[in-house]
Amino acid sequence: MNASELVTSLSQKGIRIWAENEKLNIRSPKGVVTPALRSEIAAHKTEILALLKQGDRQEICLENGLSLSTIGHLIGGMKGTSTRLPIIDARAMAQKVSVTFRPLPKRYKNTKILQFREALKQQLWYQGVRVVAWHEATRQFKYTLKLPILGWKKTIQIRTVKTSIDAVIDVERSPSLWSRAKNIAAEALYWLYTRTVARGQTLSIPRIAMLIGWAEEHAAKTVEDPTRTQVVMLTDLNPAFIHPQTSYRQKIDMGINALIRTFSEIMIGVSEDQISILNMNLSDSVFPTADLERFVAKSLIPKIFVPIAPLLLNQFEVGQYNPQTSDDAGRLVELGKALAPTGLFPPGFKLSKMIQRQSHRDIVDRLVNGRTGVSYGFVAYIKAPQYVGAPEIDRDEWETLAPVQGLSPVEVRQNTHGRRYAKVRTGNSGDRQSHRFRQIPDIWVVSARSGANKTHLDLNQDVLQIGLTNQLMLQLPEGTDPATDIKPSYDLYVMVAIALSAALYTPSLVENGAPIVHFHGYPSADWFKANEYWTGAHNPSVPCGTYESGIFNFLGLSSLTNLPSENIQLVSLIEPDHGANFIASDWEYLVERLISGCEQGQIELGGKHFRSLAHKSPAGVT
Repeated sequence: MNASELVTSLSQKGIRIWAENEKLNIRSPKGVVTPALRSEIAAHKTEILALLKQGDRQEICLENGLSLSTIGHLIGGMKGTSTRLPIIDARAMAQKVSVTFRPLPKRYKNTKILQFREALKQQLWYQGVRVVAWHEATRQFKYTLKLPILGWKKTIQIRTVKTSIDAVIDVERSPSLWSRAKNIAAEALYWLYTRTVARGQTLSIPRIAMLIGWAEEHAAKTVEDPTRTQVVMLTDLNPAFIHPQTSYRQKIDMGINALIRTFSEIMIGVSEDQISILNMNLSDSVFPTADLERFVAKSLIPKIFVPIAPLLLNQFEVGQYNPQTSDDAGRLVELGKALAPTGLFPPGFKLSKMIQRQSHRDIVDRLVNGRTGVSYGFVAYIKAPQYVGAPEIDRDEWETLAPVQGLSPVEVRQNTHGRRYAKVRTGNSGDRQSHRFRQIPDIWVVSARSGANKTHLDLNQDVLQIGLTNQLMLQLPEGTDPATDIKPSYDLYVMVAIALSAALYTPSLVENGAPIVHFHGYPSADWFKANEYWTGAHNPSVPCGTYESGIFNFLGLSSLTNLPSENIQLVSLIEPDHGANFIASDWEYLVERLISGCEQGQIELGGKHFRSLAHKSPAGVT
């Protein structure tokens, strides 16, 4: 095995390897690097260092010809790229996660939860998660509340969870009459403070927590930074939530109310023989209790590793466009209307109607970046990719191109006009993988704004344009104030990743533009016809809006390179615990297939059909 083959093998095992000052650094899931493997790495150290130095922070190329860092750089745009390298292996995610368990309330007697809590703690530790004792994960914090007008002052002392902790795991606590009385008093104090001291100023989440936290029983009051540390709540499994006769609309109401009641980001329901997991994605995934190891690895750890978070406007170059002159914007409105009969896009809800307390509404407002409503699913339309010059060049011309700062010259180069080209693998030629050198085009997607009714879009205020050039672009309808509740979808990384991957690997699919839709359900494996494909059912279940969700969708389309691009009619990119994305070259074909699937009971919201996808190999996908 030569150096190149060795580092490729290490990458497939979830081992990250990089060079720093002539030193070879290795980060590996626990137990993967054996003494024999370590000796082999040492024997090839010089060659590996030379290989890694070919690019800035280069990682080993995947089967599609690009490394994870390059894919992340491209889908994030030059301005919006995360400084964190993408991680897609659940074992590697576990190595970066730290959790703590909040002490149990006095006289807690739920034996079922107690047993599960201990088993969960052991399983997290076994998989490489750092389980930190409560006294080490927290620090003593003292502050003083003052109301100058009333001359009232009180010193509060609590233990807060440090920002280095990714999740605090708690059990649901039944509120007492005394705790309810304290909550009423705290809300009155908050109301008075915002009108006398703050006087309309926007309070930070920590400041709000200081004002109300002394009265709260939920674990969120102990979190130093709610944007960094998630609350995972253990509770009794609600049989109605996982019952096959419970509609998805009912599940939305039940799930949101449960998350709000416990002020948690993730809820784990526990029964004698089943485990359910719930977050704002509103999946209804259920695992056998005996399958705790898979539940923790594939579902829980990824959700803790990358929490749901919207992209902030400062990550975009913000501009405006005229939706009345955009054929693609009009086409998106028609697409939404055509999808109404499927019932796959619930209208959503207003946060103000779901959250009763003003203090809690203000906290959630900060967390969701000013969004006033939540809806499930998205509709978008990819414009035809925009090229300047040749969309594809030969190897001789590739050799003349210059490197791009921050990217590996093995993977991406640019011409004298600044147009970038990627060296991508596009299938096999005999026993050797073939390469093409394709221009990275400018990508534009028209998308429904976050919280909009996807099947009844208003052309003048519900449709945004998202661009991916050297950075992320956001264009709002003319006359729109960016400060208003017109925000891009949480799934923005997914949209641009699908569009870019299609342009590079399945260009026939998007050469004239293409619709992409997402809903929180799945098709049955038997629904797919010839030239229709699915992939992704075995991915770790990272939530929407995350860097990794975009990576997985990019990789899903790039895995189809062994298929003739012109024969692909439809692709479904499966996101475990979240839903399914669909792309097709013809939007009428996509609509017809989705409607017929719903009518035949082969497509439904919720997780009913996911098992069939996870247990059957999709034809043509390798």
